[in-house]
Amino acid sequence: MRIAKNWNSSEYKIIDTSGGDKLESWGGRLLVRPDPQIIWKTEHRSPLWNKADGVYHRSSKGGGEWEFRKKLPESWVISYGALRFVIRPTGFKHTGLFPEQAVNWDFMADKIRAAKEQGREVKVLNLFAYTGGATLACAEAGAAVTHVDASKGMVSWARDNAAASGLSDKPIRWLVDDCEKFVKREIRRGSRYDGIVMDPPSYGRGPGGEVWKLEDCIYDLVKTCAQVLNDEPMFFLLNSYTTGLSPSVMAYILSEVLSEKFGGGVTADEIGLPVEMSGMPLPCGSTAIWQK
Repeated sequence: MRIAKNWNSSEYKIIDTSGGDKLESWGGRLLVRPDPQIIWKTEHRSPLWNKADGVYHRSSKGGGEWEFRKKLPESWVISYGALRFVIRPTGFKHTGLFPEQAVNWDFMADKIRAAKEQGREVKVLNLFAYTGGATLACAEAGAAVTHVDASKGMVSWARDNAAASGLSDKPIRWLVDDCEKFVKREIRRGSRYDGIVMDPPSYGRGPGGEVWKLEDCIYDLVKTCAQVLNDEPMFFLLNSYTTGLSPSVMAYILSEVLSEKFGGGVTADEIGLPVEMSGMPLPCGSTAIWQK
């Protein structure tokens, strides 16, 4: 497992986990949120469970709602190195950030900085880009980034994060668009990128009501996206939070689509976060990476 262990504990940490829930500190604000991976029912090791500022309660009908035990600001900012993120608890339990992705931000930033030191200009395409964690990491490292997400609200949130990070003047294209349709237009336009990162949803519906299921669509999507890579690409990073899509399956897809054409190699693993009280990592998703 690749563990995002470079968070400053005053900015973000998982304190404890048990019974389907995790106790987290987001810049000192304590939140309890459900996590389907936490199937163990250990005793609470931390007394801070009883001091949580907000608890997300799941509903048997799906979804859920927040119970705020203390008054919290509508949003606040936490930092990861030079990056700043606006945190805002949403009605779907999320906060606008997946901290485990920091391990991938670091990987991409290191690749980009190394290329820049060699005098290479780097263009990165971030698809299903959410609130822009990968966009900010790549832009701060020196890449020109095209950020694409179908949600206008998420793109606006990402721009707020860029402003908070002092990156508003960086070469970032902010696009509200259907990711697959955008890539197909980029193919026709002859646009090319040095790196691609994407975090496609498990399920969704297209503008015509068509059903999107990741396991059924991911191979064709990767194959399409490969057509906008240049002749000497640097990386293709594929994230998944879909339990039915294992790291090995994603690695197989990237190998089939990319390695024969470009060479290079593929690695895949779970990504996770350390848990303070147990000392063990919590698995939070999977990533497959092709790189050269």
